[in-house]
Amino acid sequence: MAERNYIDLAQLQELIKQGIQMAFPGKFWVKAEISSWSPRANGHCYLSLCQTEKGKQVAEIRAMIWKWNYLQIKSFFEKETGQALQAGITVLVRAQVNYSELYGISLFIDDIDPAFTTGEKALERKRIIERLTQRGYMEMQKELALPELPRRLAVITSQTAAGYGDFRKHLLENEKGYAFQLHLYEALMQGEKAPESIMEAIASVQAKDYDALLILRGGGSEQDLACFDDEQLAMAIAQCPIPVVTAIGHERDFHIADMVAMQYVKTPTALADLFIGAVAQVDDRIDRLSSRISLALRKRVQGMELAVQEMDAAIRNKAQQRLHRAQQQLDACFGKIRVGFQRRLGALEGPLQKSIGRISRGLARKVSDSARQVDSSAHRVKFAAGARLGTEVSKIALKEALIKASDPRNILQMGYVLVTGKDNKVLKTVDKVHIGDRIGVRFSDGSLTAKVDQVLPESIDQNKTNIA
Repeated sequence: MAERNYIDLAQLQELIKQGIQMAFPGKFWVKAEISSWSPRANGHCYLSLCQTEKGKQVAEIRAMIWKWNYLQIKSFFEKETGQALQAGITVLVRAQVNYSELYGISLFIDDIDPAFTTGEKALERKRIIERLTQRGYMEMQKELALPELPRRLAVITSQTAAGYGDFRKHLLENEKGYAFQLHLYEALMQGEKAPESIMEAIASVQAKDYDALLILRGGGSEQDLACFDDEQLAMAIAQCPIPVVTAIGHERDFHIADMVAMQYVKTPTALADLFIGAVAQVDDRIDRLSSRISLALRKRVQGMELAVQEMDAAIRNKAQQRLHRAQQQLDACFGKIRVGFQRRLGALEGPLQKSIGRISRGLARKVSDSARQVDSSAHRVKFAAGARLGTEVSKIALKEALIKASDPRNILQMGYVLVTGKDNKVLKTVDKVHIGDRIGVRFSDGSLTAKVDQVLPESIDQNKTNIA
């Protein structure tokens, strides 16, 4: 068997290493996506870089940032971009190709260009805006409008946000005294989970009857507000059936969420002024209509008053004319009646005098008879009353005598006594008296108390003997 020429693995690895060092003697700027990110406790940071095309990964390599570079690179990148170094972002790194006999090829990174990542973010933002525009999402909310009197408002924000406190105070304590109903739907307003949290709040609001949905957040860094450029969140805002008004960030900030909303303002205070102004417009219109109505009513009343005055004058004139004619007719009628009455009176004067004489004589007789009857009746009444009065006086005298005879003081003067028990009630029988009881004995000239030594019922003391 012929002897083969060979080298061992370590020699092969050394040749590969020398070849790589010769092929890549310096540092290169490399564009790649961070697929994994793993800072270690020892201060170093290990990561993986990859490249994807049409959703498929076509290249990947391990990389490292040594601890003496890591903190400086990370701080500078986040300050410039407003975005954390993490998996999922595309970066431009300066790296040295390294080959290890144990771990293979890797990159030693000593710098990351933040300007490239900022540009990538702007490019991705532009692509999102283009996709939303092509699908019609940018115009959906623009087809909606606030009602004339927007009072029931749903607010999506964090309850502890300073911007929400300013908005709430400015809206509810407005100098006009307009009343609004605010309903808070809390959500995360920054970070990776913020878009999903806000979309859940939007879904909850859609099930209720509100005049407008407000998405409110105060100022912050570019990274804090990055969630409002999320494509899925923009689609949820666009498809909301309730008019959406946003107030996100500072004056300089303008996000995709602002673009798809029905309307956007720059600050929470401006958001409050928007709704106060809407109600004020309705209030002013009502005042103007009230003034116009009052003026029209005054003119109408004045016209009616003038018409009434004219009608009153016409009616008074007609009434006077008819009253004058009626008076003339009445005078003529009374003249005829007077003449006829005088004629009738002259014809009846003789018989009337005779009748008056007969009636006078008959009345005189009736009066005389009635007077006699009255005198007779009065005498009978007076006699009967006297008899009745005497009878009643006799009855009263008899009752007075009986009362005096029943007076206990008169009975006591006859030698009898009045005995009372321990309850000061008069004793009428010995049944309620017991040996040892104290009794009271009243005479006509005084009283005494005694103690009972013996009780004798009538069945024993049949002879009524004095046992004392």
